[in-house]
Amino acid sequence: MSAPAPRRRPRQEAAEGLPAEVTVYEVGPRDGLQAETDVIPTAVKSELCSRLYAAGSRALEVTSFVPRTWIPQLADARDVAASVHPPEGARAVALVPNRRGLDDARAAGVREVAVVVSATESFARANLNTDRAGTVARAVAVVDDARSAGIPVRGYVSMAFGDPWEGDVDTAAVVDAALALHSAGCRTIALGDTIGVATAGHIERVVEAVADARIPRPALALHLHDTYGQALANVLAGLRAGVTEFDASVGGLGRCPYAPGATGNLATEELVWMLEGLGIRTGLDIVALARISAWLAGVRGRPHASRVAAALTTPTLPEDPA
Repeated sequence: MSAPAPRRRPRQEAAEGLPAEVTVYEVGPRDGLQAETDVIPTAVKSELCSRLYAAGSRALEVTSFVPRTWIPQLADARDVAASVHPPEGARAVALVPNRRGLDDARAAGVREVAVVVSATESFARANLNTDRAGTVARAVAVVDDARSAGIPVRGYVSMAFGDPWEGDVDTAAVVDAALALHSAGCRTIALGDTIGVATAGHIERVVEAVADARIPRPALALHLHDTYGQALANVLAGLRAGVTEFDASVGGLGRCPYAPGATGNLATEELVWMLEGLGIRTGLDIVALARISAWLAGVRGRPHASRVAAALTTPTLPEDPA
């Protein structure tokens, strides 16, 4: 007797108190690829974005306009941005570190950007070349310029749940950073578990603290890494706390540079599998996502990190048994 084929869709069992629909904000082409060691050709990056849109992605972070000496993996940001053609109603977002990055992004035709601040001094100095207050001031200046040009901005608060140098992070610092971004006009503030150390109770506590500071829950997102295997549990905690936007990376692209050997981003397929199982709409085709992961892994000559993609791309994919 042959082995049973894996399911192509999860069984749906809705849970009370959860949203009917969630936005999956895809970060694979930017946050995923910038953390990988190999440099992907521009044509492959463009094809990745096209395939993600075809799989239903409507919120896609395509690249980052940072100096090539900082992130050589994204040195082709201008060419990638110019080659991406979002379907009607879809977003193509680029991360910009400063006003120069914003100018470069606009010149490449980008119509939505993201900025990043730090909740800790150590990460600000080690990775953003300024202090914590400096990251906020620089981001606010970018937001002002972008909004004056009619460009919406998404904001990230990095190290919102833990820092590799400082350890625990003061929740008040997270709230202050999120408030600064919200007050400046960011339409979404993504709280980043940059090193993947958060647990479910911690997620709930930080989200509640930010919401208590009068930042609307619909304006909050969670950027969760899976370093310690807690990302999906943390998504569920976020859902119960009223968050309806979650970042993910197709195939689990990306690594945690502060935890050698560990995985980084939450795989989009694993997020969508859980959400579909809860009866929550995402607009994404999970089988198409799995095939994108398999395609990119083949192009790169290395395995992806998504267990759901591995299950869904076995040699045969018959329909689910009745």
